[in-house]
Order: sequence, then structure tokens, then C-alpha cells
Amino acid sequence: MITSGLALALSALPLAYGANWDVQVAPGGNLVYNPEWVAANPGDTVTFSFNPKAHTVTQSSFDTPCISSQQFDTGFVNVTAGSTPQTKIFNVPEGDTPLWFYCRQVGHCGQGMVFAINPPADPSPRSFSAFKALAIAQNGTASSSSSSSGSSTSAAYTTPPPPQWQSATATVTFNNSVYTTTYTSYDGTPLLIVTAVQHHEAISNCASPTAPTPTANPIDHTIQVGENGLTYTESNITASIGDTVTFVFHAKNHTVTQSSFLKPCIPLLESTGVQGFASGFKPVAADATDLPTFTITINDTAPIWGYCGQTGHCAAGMVFSINAVESGPNNFAAFQNLAKQSNQTSSSSTGSSSTTDTSSQNTPTSRPNSRGFVSSQASLSLTIGVVLCGFISLML
Repeated sequence: MITSGLALALSALPLAYGANWDVQVAPGGNLVYNPEWVAANPGDTVTFSFNPKAHTVTQSSFDTPCISSQQFDTGFVNVTAGSTPQTKIFNVPEGDTPLWFYCRQVGHCGQGMVFAINPPADPSPRSFSAFKALAIAQNGTASSSSSSSGSSTSAAYTTPPPPQWQSATATVTFNNSVYTTTYTSYDGTPLLIVTAVQHHEAISNCASPTAPTPTANPIDHTIQVGENGLTYTESNITASIGDTVTFVFHAKNHTVTQSSFLKPCIPLLESTGVQGFASGFKPVAADATDLPTFTITINDTAPIWGYCGQTGHCAAGMVFSINAVESGPNNFAAFQNLAKQSNQTSSSSTGSSSTTDTSSQNTPTSRPNSRGFVSSQASLSLTIGVVLCGFISLML
């Protein structure tokens, strides 16, 4: 009786969580992942602990170890000497297909800095040792993302597809009447559920509809500009509506200029006709202690793309993104790779710096029309407000 009762109790317990695998990235300054491979199950997690200097964990394929497969990518994680390691987590997907990874830092893949999940055992021709040997044999020269000077091999590069949008419909009930509107939804951005109650005041006054619902506790994200060479640190972040992003400029002379995914090194205004933010050049002396800043406010969740307008910096990979959709082809790694393919040296790539010449400015992140980076939230709010306001005007 006791045995059967215990068995019944045990059967009612929830299934155990997946295991976690800790992988050190460049421990002791060595260009390795330790361990170099793991045998994981679906549902497990792999925690990558980044040690000093700048490295990535970037998914590739067995046949091209040093070329991004445009899937998982941590982006460059910059860790200063003596600081606590930073971590990034990878969730092991369903299936038993081997997964291959490498470091995108210049020359690291060619020196064998690769990693795998569930690789076949030796002497399989597709074992981890074979994967590592292939990376060293290719010397990383096939990687479209490995060169910090932007001189990557264009023959091996495939231009990512343009960002996708689609038309969607929404139905709103107001005063026992039902209205239907259409709006443009950016692929990968979350939808905002809009009700007539949210827009009642704006509709009654025929004023602009309310803004998308902000986060309950807005925070300020800090991005260092040029602190570790031609990089933004962090270069790929996620921010909520209502958050702010403050760029801190370090020595030399850089900019923060908004662009578009397909034209990384051209100001947004030139490529789309829509005004984007631009800090203008911020010259900073090497011994400066009072560093200039530039701040923007996040008004929606559509991806934001930007670059440095200094000659050659964008083509060297000095770009950043906010709210990039990492699960699709238009992710940060693809954006940076596209920038490196550009030969834009951009004397004109400073954007409208005349509007942002203060050391710190709070600038709304404007969005293009339905052909550009409009977010589903802002578009839906605006369209419903306009449609309902029009109906009320006709009824008065």
C-alpha cells in the first residue's frame, strides 16, 4: 500500500527542468570555448560566460564554419579585464541535429575558436574535430563578418531579404457601433490590443490618439560609443516603449546616425525620405572626463538601425540596433554584415546633425510610413483614432 501510494505521488510530480551547460568563452585569454562541445537534450540551456575582450557565439553550419547562418548570434560581448564575466543563454531546440557555432572576432574562427552541440563522435567525417579542422583550413577568410576593416569576401556574401510587412485588420466597438480598420504590421513586432476605452478621450476631442502603452518602469539603456575601438557597446539591445537610450561618446570623433536595414551606412532621410535621429559629430579629446551624450526615447517596438558617420567606420562594422528581430533574417548580425559590404565612406552620412547639436538631447524615434519601419502598435493606434474621429465628425 505504501509503495503504490509513493509511486502515485511521484507520478504526480512535474517533469524535471532541462539541464544547464556552462561554457566559458575565451577563459584565460585562450581562443577556445570550454568545453568545446556538449551533448545536450531538447529543452536544455547552454549558458555562455564571456571572459575579457570581445567575442561572440554565432551559429554557422558544418560546411562553412566561419560564416553566419543568420540564426543565433550573441553579438559582440565586450568584457573589460578584471570585470565579472557576462552571460548569454542559448535554448537547445527540439531534434537531434548537430548545431555549430564560432566566434566572429577577426581571425578567431580561423584559429579554431568553434563550438558544437551534439556533434557526431569520431571517426565520423562530420565530427567536432573535423568541424574544427575545417575552420582552421578555411582560416576564417570565408566569413563575411570576420574583418573589422570591412574587407570581407563579397563573393561568399548573400544579401539578406528586405524587411517584411503585412496588412492586418482590427475591429473596434464604440457606442454600440463596430468599426473596422486596416494597418501595417512589421514582421516580428508584437501587436498591441487596442480598445475603444483606451481611445475614448482622444476620440471625443478628435485629438491625436493615445500613444502605445509604455512600460510600467521605464529604464535608461547606456551605449558606449567608441570606447573599445570602432564599436558601440552594447551594439544590439532590446528596449521597451518609454525607455530611453543614452549614447556616451568616447575619444576621437563619432556620430550616432539612424539608418535603415538595407542601407546601413546611409542616413534614414536619404534612403527613405523620413527624418531620422542624428547626433552630429562629437569630437572628444583623449583625456576628456566630461563625455558628451545623446539620448533618444523608444516610442514603439519596431527595429531601430544606426551607424557611425565617420569616414570608413560603418564599413568597418560600427553599427548598432535596438529591438532587432533576432529570430529572422533581418537580425543584427545580418545588418552588420551588410554594413561591411558597403563602400560608403559617407561624408554625407551624418544625418541632420543641425537638429541634434546639444550634448544631450531627448529625441523621439520617428518611423517611416507603411513602406518603412512602422510598428504595429503606433500604426494601429493612429489609424483607429483617425477612423473613429472621422466617423464621429460625420455624425455631428
